[in-house]
Amino acid sequence: MGNRGGQFHRDDRTLENRRFVSRRWIACVCTFKDRHRDVWGQGYTELFFIDEVTALAAGHRPCFECRSNDARRFQASFPGVPGADAMDRILHDERLMYGQKRLHRRKLDDLPAGAMIAEMDACFAVRGDTLLPWSFEGYRAPTPRPGGIANVLTPPSIVEALRAGYTPLWHRTAEN
Repeated sequence: MGNRGGQFHRDDRTLENRRFVSRRWIACVCTFKDRHRDVWGQGYTELFFIDEVTALAAGHRPCFECRSNDARRFQASFPGVPGADAMDRILHDERLMYGQKRLHRRKLDDLPAGAMIAEMDACFAVRGDTLLPWSFEGYRAPTPRPGGIANVLTPPSIVEALRAGYTPLWHRTAEN
């Protein structure tokens, strides 16, 4: 689960035009310290991801409250940044352009496991020498990773954190 810094839904459970409130886009766990929330409740708009690979591709980072160990590992792998605020500023610049999802062109051979690309109206996660086709139900059967240039969904700083050793949580279908 994640959020984008606050609430951007109305009381009637419909979304406003904006899709974030602040630069603080985080990926959380669904269960933490016996807390219970009403989805579409007060405080923030919940977002649900199939796994952390997907959340990272959207530009979210691990939460320092409910995922403190993961957040510290992520921060240690993040290129040269001292804290959450600095990471959030960098990520915000990398994930959006004119209010739309920003894509980054990179050599497919150079992408680490956990990076996600968009090609031909589909999304794929890089895993070893394969690409895993993404779906709302999970990943489909792997295909060989081709060469060439790809449209990378995962922001560049997160790609570098993955390259530096941050290992994201994968959906169980990625193991098949």
